[in-house]
Amino acid sequence: MMPIRKSLRTIALALMVSAVTVPVAFAPLPAAATEIKYVVNNQPVTSYDIQRRAAFLKLQQRKGNLQQMAADDMVDQALRTAEIKRLNIRITDEQVADSYARFAQSNNLSPQQMDEILAQTGVTKAHFREFIRTQMGWGQAINARSRSANRMSEQDVVQRMLQQGGNKPSATEYMLQQVIFVVPASERGAKLAARKREAEAMRQRFRSCDTTREFVKGLLDVTVRDLGRILQPELPPEWKESVTATNAGAATAVRETDRGVEFIGVCSAREVSDDRVAQMVFQAEGTGGEKADELSKEYTAELREKATIINR
Repeated sequence: MMPIRKSLRTIALALMVSAVTVPVAFAPLPAAATEIKYVVNNQPVTSYDIQRRAAFLKLQQRKGNLQQMAADDMVDQALRTAEIKRLNIRITDEQVADSYARFAQSNNLSPQQMDEILAQTGVTKAHFREFIRTQMGWGQAINARSRSANRMSEQDVVQRMLQQGGNKPSATEYMLQQVIFVVPASERGAKLAARKREAEAMRQRFRSCDTTREFVKGLLDVTVRDLGRILQPELPPEWKESVTATNAGAATAVRETDRGVEFIGVCSAREVSDDRVAQMVFQAEGTGGEKADELSKEYTAELREKATIINR
């Protein structure tokens, strides 16, 4: 399975073409026609799953035996999903919805239009969203493994710096503050929308981390956490994109989490360059592009070797 960014770019043009050329809605298989084709560590992979993935591969204009490629993809997805769960990596529904909406917007489509195209081509919205969820979680799993395996020594850093003329790389150092509007799980359905409106109203008023606690006085179940100084390579994946797109003195968009709804205030941002920054930047460079693709393949092959896969 391709990394999410590469795969999404690959289907972008196909989606826009499909919007013009596909005339009728895809009719999904009836429930009676769905069979279990594989059992991967006690998790079933069905003919319905494989058919959706084959339609996805066709949309990507992939060549070859699409049914077998789709079956292999879905077995890999089952393995990766289990590994993501084992590592306690959680991708929220909102993160998936945001990625889905951004992808639609990047192709000049509304989410509703993309829903229709995915239905017409036989992929379906649900299948594509689950693909996004797995790819996001798998990216975090790869990054975690890479960080663990590729700790750079001071000598490594010096060598890399010498290769670049002795110049230390720089990175943005953020001072961040997290504001959480707590919603108990048992009250999520009844209170989430109202809490989201409260959080949005406060986010729009945010100008400085110095005044946040004044704003929350009188508000029930609101937690303010000073996260301190965090370098850009250290930002959690779920926040990285929104934090880097936010100016100092502003706050990220409100998002739903397990705790309720929250946003991150960017107190300050500055460029810094020191030995620690050099180590982190050089190490981060080793997790992208072809290196990440190679690590993904090795990681998946390792999971396959250890797995119990039954072909029905």
